[in-house]
Amino acid sequence: MKTIVLVHGFWVTPRSWEHWIDRYQRAGYHVIAPAYPGFEVEVEALNADPTPIEEVTAPAIISHLESVVGALDEPPIIIGHSAGGAFTQVLLDHGFGAAGVALNSAATEGVLVTPLSQIKSTFPVLKDPANRHKAVGLTPEQWKYTFANTFTEEESLDLYQRYHIPASGRILWNSVLANFQPGPQDIHVDYHNDNRAPLLFVSGSEDHLMPPSVQRSNAEHYKSSKTITEIKEYEGMAHLLPAQRGWEEVADHVLAWAVEHAGWPAATGAWPARKS
Repeated sequence: MKTIVLVHGFWVTPRSWEHWIDRYQRAGYHVIAPAYPGFEVEVEALNADPTPIEEVTAPAIISHLESVVGALDEPPIIIGHSAGGAFTQVLLDHGFGAAGVALNSAATEGVLVTPLSQIKSTFPVLKDPANRHKAVGLTPEQWKYTFANTFTEEESLDLYQRYHIPASGRILWNSVLANFQPGPQDIHVDYHNDNRAPLLFVSGSEDHLMPPSVQRSNAEHYKSSKTITEIKEYEGMAHLLPAQRGWEEVADHVLAWAVEHAGWPAATGAWPARKS
């Protein structure tokens, strides 16, 4: 059975992939949604004790994801959301995966585009250098602006209560400082890597945290003529794209793209009816 690996981003856990896990399993795939090291507990436990969030590092996350993917019998399709999209890019650059998809991806090192909405979204963490040593959460209002700006108030609050955890101030601050420090840093990739698996960037037009301009700039950094790098934008989609109305269309499209570019046979499982 072919495997799909789903990589979550910051301020959420693997629970944020719950709908995609079910859909892809029904399509006949083995689906893994690994947590970051120390994040294996439930959302409620991480909110009660965010120590694992304070202690986690980007190299530790990458090492853990590589161990998960490397233990598989054959290269999987890797799909990452937000920070998980950046980790997906790193994994592909390191030789892992048959194809990769980055949804509303955080940027890898060297991407300098910083829209105002992104500054506002990350301000709760970056407003204070002392947050480099903390796990920093969002208020329901900040969550709605950053993750769910096209959702109803009720939808946004329900998903905040179900998915939200604090994020690592250390990793967010280090990602900002990386472009001002010499040499490769934690989220570095070789944009000229001719051996990297095919990569698709997916962008939501209304995303405040990682707007389309960030995705386009990140994709344009890839310079190899021997590897596939493509980008697709979905109108009306916010940052929390995996849980937004219409997520099924996105999930189906990216899977079809990845299956084709990985050279896999088409799915044989029964797809569930599209939800309204």
